[in-house]
Amino acid sequence: MEKINIYAVSDSVGETAEQVARAVMKQFDVAEFNIRRFSYVNDKEAIDNIISRALEENSFIVFTLVVEELKDYISEQAAINNIGAVDILTPVLLPLVKQLGLSPKFEPGLLRKLDERYFKKVEAVEFAVKYDDGKDTRGILLADIVLVGVSRTSKTPLSMYLAHKNVKVANIPLIPEVSPPEELKLISPKKIIGLTLNIDNLYKIRKERLKAMGLKDTANYANFERILEELSYAEEIMKKLNCKVIDTTNKAVEETASIILDYIQEYNK
Repeated sequence: MEKINIYAVSDSVGETAEQVARAVMKQFDVAEFNIRRFSYVNDKEAIDNIISRALEENSFIVFTLVVEELKDYISEQAAINNIGAVDILTPVLLPLVKQLGLSPKFEPGLLRKLDERYFKKVEAVEFAVKYDDGKDTRGILLADIVLVGVSRTSKTPLSMYLAHKNVKVANIPLIPEVSPPEELKLISPKKIIGLTLNIDNLYKIRKERLKAMGLKDTANYANFERILEELSYAEEIMKKLNCKVIDTTNKAVEETASIILDYIQEYNK
C-alpha cells in the first residue's frame, strides 16, 4: 500500500487535528503513514499552498479552522481538486449550538490559551511551595509579590490562594532574632506586602495552634509579651521597607487576597 499522507491544518497550533488523525489511523492496519502539521493558517493564500502540496503528495486533509470564511474555502478547494478533507470541529459544534442556544466565539487558539493559563497556575503553585516561609530567599527576586509578617498572619494560605490566580508569591517570616533577607532591599517596595494582625487575635490563634499540635499553650510562641515584641519588630521592618501593610484581623483569606490583587492591578497600570 502507498504511504498515506495526512495534513493536519489549524488556525492555532494544530494539536487537536493531529491527535484526531493519529487516533483514527490506529483503527487501520497501516504500517506507514505520515502526519504533517500546518499551524496558524489564517488566510486563503496559505490554504492555496496547502491544497497545491496535497495534490502533489496525494494527501488527505483534516482541519480545525473556526473562521467561517476559511473553513468554507478549504472545503471548496479540496472538493474542486478532488482531495479528501474532513472538518473536525463543525460536526461537534453545530449540535451544541442547537442544544445550548448560544453562538460560538469563532476565535482561533482558545484551547491553547486555556492550556497556557493552566500551566501558569501550576507554575505559580509550585513557586509558592518552593519559596514558602523563607525556605529559599532567592525566590524574593523572582516573585511577583513578597509577603512578610510574623507567624500566623496568613502568609502561606494567601500565597497558595494567589498562586491559583497565577501570581507568583514568596513569603518571609519576620522574627526579631533573624535579620530580614538582603534580597528585600533589591526589589521595589511595591512588590512587598506586610501582613499584620491584632495582638489579641494573634494571641488566641497561636494558643489554639499549640493545642492542635498537642503542645502546652504556655510556650513562648503563645506568650503575650513575646507576640507584642514580634509585632513591634515587624512594624519597624515594614516601615523601613516602605511597603504596603494589610491588617488581616477578621479578614478571610479571599478578602485579603482581593485587596492584594487590586493593589497589583493598580501599581501595574
